[in-house]
Amino acid sequence: MDVRTVGVEEELLLVDPETRAVSARSVEVLKANREHGSGRDPQTSSDQLDQEIFLHMVETRTDPTTDLDDTARQLVAARRTAGEAATSSGLGVIACGVVPLAGTEPQVSPDERYQAMVEIFGEAALNGSTCGTHVHVAIDSPEEGVGVIDRIAPWLPLLVAAGANSPFAEGQDTRYASWRSQVWSRWPSAGPTEAFETVGGYREASRMLQMTGAARDDGMLYYDARLSANQPTVEVRVVDACTDPEDVLLVAALVRGLVGTAAREWADEQPLDRWRAALLRAGHWRAARMGLSNTLVHPQRRELAPAREVLEALVDHVREALADAGDLDRVAEGVDRVLRAGGATRQRAAYERGGRIEEVVDDLLARTEATWKAA
Repeated sequence: MDVRTVGVEEELLLVDPETRAVSARSVEVLKANREHGSGRDPQTSSDQLDQEIFLHMVETRTDPTTDLDDTARQLVAARRTAGEAATSSGLGVIACGVVPLAGTEPQVSPDERYQAMVEIFGEAALNGSTCGTHVHVAIDSPEEGVGVIDRIAPWLPLLVAAGANSPFAEGQDTRYASWRSQVWSRWPSAGPTEAFETVGGYREASRMLQMTGAARDDGMLYYDARLSANQPTVEVRVVDACTDPEDVLLVAALVRGLVGTAAREWADEQPLDRWRAALLRAGHWRAARMGLSNTLVHPQRRELAPAREVLEALVDHVREALADAGDLDRVAEGVDRVLRAGGATRQRAAYERGGRIEEVVDDLLARTEATWKAA
């Protein structure tokens, strides 16, 4: 395959700027977008908003492209779509992994599928109000996709750490860099997976999850990396919604690099580096707890190492794929940036300045708006 296409989905929170609490008015916001949108015909994906499980959330998406500069333009345009529709209803949007400030019980969207999910999964669903960055990368076949999923698993915790952006939740300091990843893990189908080996192995595991009720349908196969149900892509779902679009692009570049590298290894029939699911979960936990402020699990040495060293090992691991896609400079700059101050660090800095989580919400509102309003 030549340079692989990338697509990004972002989940965003709707916030009342006065109270700083999330606002269950996505139906109104989506209606405003339909009635007063860009007016372009045909519309692109970045002109559209999608409903999410809760009424205080919306989802945006980009069209697949090989050029991450194009992804950047689409990402900003999609945020503008959400921001302008929210503003017309007196609301704002923020990009972060969880609801920072305590509020009322979340309201479920009036959709039969979402209503059924809450009925089946109870508090695990009602307390699962998280926002993620989902990255799709093109694959040649399901066989290649499963080979990729099996090989990238030990590297995914590093993406959790690089994109960590949810230290505050429901009015509390969680002491995690990514609290979203802990909340997300409550879904019974979520998390890291041991090697599937074949498409048949992947399909059988997925069938069993649905048979037991742990997943209602293919859309609820919440593996850290999965075959997309509707597109010829591998979808990586481990990263928080990032306030800085450049953090999203760093993650997208690294995911594409991982997919390209793993696909080559699979095609060359290189031996699979096998990990137990319990050890993968431990790596994810440490990345979520520490972010980039401490040591992380080094996937090649299987020991703890400083975050910079482990991120540099990831870049070295995917260097050829990054070079092929023209992403090396973007990734080098991005790694330096998140090591200096990633999303969780910026939220904590806002809290230190004001001493209140309301200050964190104000900062998220301002920084999210600045990503699309000045563009």
